[in-house]
Amino acid sequence: MSLQDDIDILRSVPLFDELDLEALRLLAFGAEHRRYRAGDTIFREAAIADAGYIVGSGTVVLAQGRDEAVRIVGAYGPGTLIGEMALITETRRPGTAQAETACDLLRITRTHFRRLLEEYPQYTASVEARLRDRFVQMTRQISAMEGRFA
Repeated sequence: MSLQDDIDILRSVPLFDELDLEALRLLAFGAEHRRYRAGDTIFREAAIADAGYIVGSGTVVLAQGRDEAVRIVGAYGPGTLIGEMALITETRRPGTAQAETACDLLRITRTHFRRLLEEYPQYTASVEARLRDRFVQMTRQISAMEGRFA
């Protein structure tokens, strides 16, 4: 993949849609390419998360649980950012990610993402606003389900 291919993939990710070309270039330059065969494990549930993964091609399946209690959470294709919270804070993986098909992924470390935020402070405010909006939406969804668990 070329640098321009990486920039095009990054541009398709909603979290990065406000970045200008120079910021996208910085992000693409520091991203690591990872190739996986169908069936390869990308990361395991409960592992310390220090990076996010963007699906460039192929399909990644996220599952939770073990053995007979495994539950598929979702399948994700090109342009999907998996592990978004790992870009912002130290956390653990909520599930196991596995390549369902052959996949090309871009791995962006938290350190690299923080460098982007430092160099583009106007983008930092945008990320904060997006996270705040998602938190408010999540809180509303939880509140709406409150009666189901009483």
